[in-house]
Amino acid sequence: MCGIILVALALSGTCFSQDRIADLRQRFAQESDPVRKAKKMPQLGEAEFQQIQKDVASEEFTDALALLRQYRGEVQSCVQGLDATGVNAVKHSSGFRQLQISLRESLRRLDTMIPLISPGAQSGFAEEHAKLNELNKHLIEELFPGPKPPPTKPLPPGEKEHQ
Repeated sequence: MCGIILVALALSGTCFSQDRIADLRQRFAQESDPVRKAKKMPQLGEAEFQQIQKDVASEEFTDALALLRQYRGEVQSCVQGLDATGVNAVKHSSGFRQLQISLRESLRRLDTMIPLISPGAQSGFAEEHAKLNELNKHLIEELFPGPKPPPTKPLPPGEKEHQ
């Protein structure tokens, strides 16, 4: 009897998780404002990564990788939306900041998860990690731009640059 109850609880937990992801994904898709959309990403990413971790734990690597790719697509659409606004992330970090923090947490989770994945399936996860890392670097550069190089004076005609 206890075995039946445990199986039922496990199945209901998976169904609940899938329903939650579907609900969050629907709200995410319906949001038209890029900043509000980026602010929804931490909650959606958390739910998706919980499912990815469950899939990895049960060695369902194909499902986990498919969900990870979908997550990356969602992050990428947020980054593109934020970039399209033309907002200076240094002065108005709302959306950029939440997305970057969420992405950093997801990368950390992925770092701990990849060693648990069978060697044959690791390459897909490593590729996605690299793509997510590039998006993270882009967000960091938006939020914390480095110093601008000093302007250079144009050389008078006929002079060569010293090397």
